[in-house]
Amino acid sequence: QLQLVDSGGGLVQPGESLRLSCTASGSSLSSYDVGWFRQVPGKEREGIGSINSRGTSANYADSVRGRFTISRDNANNRVYLQMDSLKPEDTAHYYCAADHLFPFPRRLGRGADPRYWGQGTQVTVSS
Repeated sequence: QLQLVDSGGGLVQPGESLRLSCTASGSSLSSYDVGWFRQVPGKEREGIGSINSRGTSANYADSVRGRFTISRDNANNRVYLQMDSLKPEDTAHYYCAADHLFPFPRRLGRGADPRYWGQGTQVTVSS
């Protein structure tokens, strides 16, 4: 059974960067597409981007395109979310998810949703 652990969140100032990691165990992550989602209290969880299993294609939500980059290291069972030029509106709990589902949906509950989820990591952008 694939298990995912999110890490790397923290408190940063606007304009700074963070890199989140999604580390898999129990199964090889290399056969799964991986997506990143975020959620703020009282709002739906939204997809912000995903990467295919081989790492040859990625897509991004308009809100993060050009600032966030998803990459993966299949040899070490990890996927990364590099977040640059962070804004206060990027403050959220961030989750990785995995399945055979590229590209991942922007909204959940409207079709096929990813089966495997990390526990999430909090990112706070504030001065």
